Amino acid sequence: MSDTASPIRMLVVDDEPDLRELYVLTLLREGWQADEAGSVAQALECMTRREYEVAIVDMRLPDGEGTDILAWAQTQRRAERIIVATAYGSAASAVQALKMGAFDYLTKPVELSQLRQVVRSALGHRDSPAPLPTTAALQAMVGESAPMAAVKQTLRRCARGMAPVLIQGESGTGKELAARALHELSSRAAGPFVAVNCSAIPEHLLEAEFFGYRKGAFTGATSAHDGFFAAAAGGTLFLDEIGELPLSMQAKLLRAVQERKIRAIGETTEMPVDVRLVSATHRDLQRCVSDGSFRQDLYYRLNVIAVTMPPLRERLDDLPLLVEALLARIRHEHERPGLRLDAAALERLRDFGFAGNVRELENLLHRAAAMAASDLIGAADLEPDGDRPAPPARPPQPPAPHGQEREAAIASAPAQTPRVEAAASPADDDREIERLAGCLDDIERDTLRQALLDSGSDLEVAARKLGLPPRQLQWRLRRLRLDAN
Repeated sequence: MSDTASPIRMLVVDDEPDLRELYVLTLLREGWQADEAGSVAQALECMTRREYEVAIVDMRLPDGEGTDILAWAQTQRRAERIIVATAYGSAASAVQALKMGAFDYLTKPVELSQLRQVVRSALGHRDSPAPLPTTAALQAMVGESAPMAAVKQTLRRCARGMAPVLIQGESGTGKELAARALHELSSRAAGPFVAVNCSAIPEHLLEAEFFGYRKGAFTGATSAHDGFFAAAAGGTLFLDEIGELPLSMQAKLLRAVQERKIRAIGETTEMPVDVRLVSATHRDLQRCVSDGSFRQDLYYRLNVIAVTMPPLRERLDDLPLLVEALLARIRHEHERPGLRLDAAALERLRDFGFAGNVRELENLLHRAAAMAASDLIGAADLEPDGDRPAPPARPPQPPAPHGQEREAAIASAPAQTPRVEAAASPADDDREIERLAGCLDDIERDTLRQALLDSGSDLEVAARKLGLPPRQLQWRLRRLRLDAN
């Protein structure tokens, strides 16, 4: 309900008088005040006279577009949260409005329950303390380099609305941490944050896990189950590895995103949902769209606001801060308060490719802490192959006979013993071992190149094809000086 000392006032902009009246009556029943406008000119006149908390704007108006009002509000730095109403099937106009700064959109014909829900979401900041500019998740995104500063600024800016966000970046760059920061910075911070790894769910269970099911809907459904959308109501639904969803599930997800409704398995009616959708992927989704493995319409729906997490190799200036933050955690876990890196070790880290990014750096520091002889970690402790066992020593060879001893030995040998070549020297053995090792490296190098080519340079897919853990593949690429790209 509204605060009588500070009434909540809204603006309804639509050229159809009956619809305007319906919207206004709905808002009045909730205790809010509302003004009306039937054109772009009337809307701008109203907004010039007073400030509004929320404006509900139709996209098609007699003298222009709803985006004209959005553009004006942006240039004037207006505080209103603008909700646009678009015709059914006008996905492109809705996406355009969200990119221009609209808080959210409604699909016409607008359901009044959905209207109330979206308006309440827009007013959420009035019912809870304003989010602080820095949150726990944002603080955990260690780094002050230009690429990281740009990411944090984007997260702060896009946290104000409801537009879907797509976070892209290589494995280990902190995509889930960015999604959590976005949630914590938004007015939905008091709601749940539900993280889903799309690649970890068997295909035949995807619909049930996303949308839920009712008791008796299928064999084994002995009780009702709420899906991820229901669990995230009022908060944020984070879909990690969205690029792994099969096409059949992409179609179902697209409908849920467009209609803001889901239907649980076994239900005959749809249920409205109130979630902020944030997705993440390490894949190039544009390439996936081109090769037909990802739906273009879903891609445009999810990629309204794009956030790209920079790889560690592009922000090496953050290494000292990252190392200190990670070592602080390792010190606590290992109860070694004096653990630290010397200057040479910190400089050595700059030479690593970090195909696994921050996650690889953390694993490297864990290993170095375990292998170091003291609390001071040196450059040698960081070498990835420092813990490989040395090759077994060759058994000692008797000294080769010389001069007369050699001739006597030949003369005394049994006549039936065939003559053989003289034994190779240790130097010859070493050269042969090196030659064989080089051949094996060439074979391994060709195998890894082919696996990367077949997987489109996707390290995780290539590792699965080779039957290797991703970290083992990364180590082999570094050892053989191969570029994963």
